[in-house]
Amino acid sequence: MPPPNGCSINAAPSDKSEDSEPLIENHAVPPRCCSARLNLAILMFLGFCVVYGLRVNLSVAMVAMVNSTEPEPAGNTSVVHACPVPSGRENTSDTFQQPKGTPQYSWDSETQGWLLGAFFFGYLCTQIPGGYLAGHYGGSLFLGLGVLGTAALTLLTPLAAQWGSYWLFALRALEGFGEGVTFPAMMALWARWAPPLERSRLMTLSGSGANFGAFLALPLTGYICQTLGWPAVFYLCGGAGCLWAVFWFMFVSDDPRTHRGISEEERDYIINSIGPQGTGHGWSIPLVSMLLSVPLWAIIITQMCSNWAYYTLLTSLPTYMDTILHFDLQSNGFLSALPYLGAWLVSTLSGVVADALIERRVFSVTTVRKIFTTTGLLLPAAFLVAVGYSGCSHILTVTFLTLSTTVGGSSASGVYINQIDIAPRYAGFLLGITNTFGTIPGVVAPIVTGYFTENHTLDGWRKVFCVAAGINMGGALFYLIFGSGKIQPWAETEEEKTETERRRRRSSSQSDSS
Repeated sequence: MPPPNGCSINAAPSDKSEDSEPLIENHAVPPRCCSARLNLAILMFLGFCVVYGLRVNLSVAMVAMVNSTEPEPAGNTSVVHACPVPSGRENTSDTFQQPKGTPQYSWDSETQGWLLGAFFFGYLCTQIPGGYLAGHYGGSLFLGLGVLGTAALTLLTPLAAQWGSYWLFALRALEGFGEGVTFPAMMALWARWAPPLERSRLMTLSGSGANFGAFLALPLTGYICQTLGWPAVFYLCGGAGCLWAVFWFMFVSDDPRTHRGISEEERDYIINSIGPQGTGHGWSIPLVSMLLSVPLWAIIITQMCSNWAYYTLLTSLPTYMDTILHFDLQSNGFLSALPYLGAWLVSTLSGVVADALIERRVFSVTTVRKIFTTTGLLLPAAFLVAVGYSGCSHILTVTFLTLSTTVGGSSASGVYINQIDIAPRYAGFLLGITNTFGTIPGVVAPIVTGYFTENHTLDGWRKVFCVAAGINMGGALFYLIFGSGKIQPWAETEEEKTETERRRRRSSSQSDSS
């Protein structure tokens, strides 16, 4: 069924108000259950579970790979712990039992920080090229190859660690290089698959696989390290990624027009609702207009700010649990994972709520994105400050960390999908740009954390949490002022520009005749 007023929801509205956006009639929507677009979202969800398992497994395995995370005491001096060691662990070694023959390495805190940040050096390089190529050719090939390549390289982690920290750094950077195309490719796929009134729920469902993957990987990594040894973590995670790639290439298509299992009703609904924006952007892109776009810079700055806190916790939380709170590895993995379970639930629910607010015209797209973005940055900032002043209280620390990451999941329906609002057909390329900048904290934050926490003191970790909170607050303020959910003029197709001009002439002639 054609959209109302004879135009796609992506077309520019006939009046000059930013908040007036034509909507698709509800009865035109085919069932979502078992639909091709929902199946795509579920398969993406599983893919990003694997992706984040591959990304974070080193965070927990690092505790098992090094023979001590504490600095070596000089002479006859004893190690002073920032927090008291729980009863039963005072006389135990900082290391734990693994299967006989499992190697361990003497990497200091700074080396660990560089190894944890190595992934993001490679991840930075392929975001923009991956988004550009996915927008032109389609995203399925790039997403599939990105996961497959990263998984295959993960299988080599034990060998690289045996050769030395420099080899492991290089391998992790290569893994990031392969994985860098995945999120831009996802956005490019949804630009062709996601009806505008379902964007929030479909994209948050698929993207929430990242949080769910972290939730599964962190405790499982701890368990596997203790039972099978840390090398098994990388063999199992790498194997899972290779298996997922088989199903991805079997069942996914770049476009609803070429999908073999989609119903005619669903195909027509998707194509008509997305309109001209559901096509590739070709080789030419309005790069100068993009670089001068204030809404795009609002996404870039805000995503960088939000990612600083996210990546700080993602890469360094297991170390905090081990060196400050003295949790054993299995408890460490579970408690480090708990915040991501909450983030997964909140991000998924936020997508449903955001779509409902837009569909029922309670708020405009711009207002909805700002609500979820500011909520997802300001509340986590408050809880991070609380973590910094929780001292050695296990209960308060775990509670505030969990709440911080949980409520941060609401930003999944805000700034993290805003690219497809302002420029649907360039969404993959734009996400490549925003993710490139957004990945910089992934490189810098673990290194800064390593410097702040070199002596493993509460004061050092308090600085880590307070800096992350301050950066979050700055990002929320910037987006609140400059963010937008309106399609930008430089993103309109020629067909849409012609239609807009025709409406203006019609409106002008009606005004003259009256």
